[in-house]
Amino acid sequence: MKLIVEGTPLKDLKIINIDYFKDHRGFFIEPWHKKDFARAGIRENFIQDSLSRSKKGVIRGLHYQDSTAPMPKLIWCTKGKVFYVALDIRSSSPTFSNWFGLELSEENKLELLVPTGFAIGMATLSNWVDLNYKQAGFYTPSAGKTILWNDPDIGINWPKIKRPILSEKDRKGMTWKTYLKNPDF
Repeated sequence: MKLIVEGTPLKDLKIINIDYFKDHRGFFIEPWHKKDFARAGIRENFIQDSLSRSKKGVIRGLHYQDSTAPMPKLIWCTKGKVFYVALDIRSSSPTFSNWFGLELSEENKLELLVPTGFAIGMATLSNWVDLNYKQAGFYTPSAGKTILWNDPDIGINWPKIKRPILSEKDRKGMTWKTYLKNPDF
């Protein structure tokens, strides 16, 4: 199957578009194929898979693991539709403090390759959303950090959600000014 890697305005953040087989019965797709990704220059050593399910109105993020336990990810949506955001938190990057958002859905079958040094977040746009995460690092609670999802200093243009459903952790994320005092990357 054909793999198309598209750049984004943020350095090293990639959109993956995979050609897939579809007919009257349904479809078949290979969201991860080590040889195809290697031919496209992507050689992550993925070691863990995770699945999240969220109902309509949920906002998660902006999450990252600090440099003690970095975790690059390949993310795709298998059910529903979500607005997904990546924020470049690498202080030496030319796109530091910039964010990029896109819609991931079961219809468009796009994937997002998120390297180390990005904080990520999402807002559900359908009744239910299932997101698959292929990770090149293990989940390490002590390395987990959260930046406030709606900090005006970041200025993410989130979809309008009347009553966002948030975890306590996401409600109490650090501000961007706090992150800038001691960047992790």
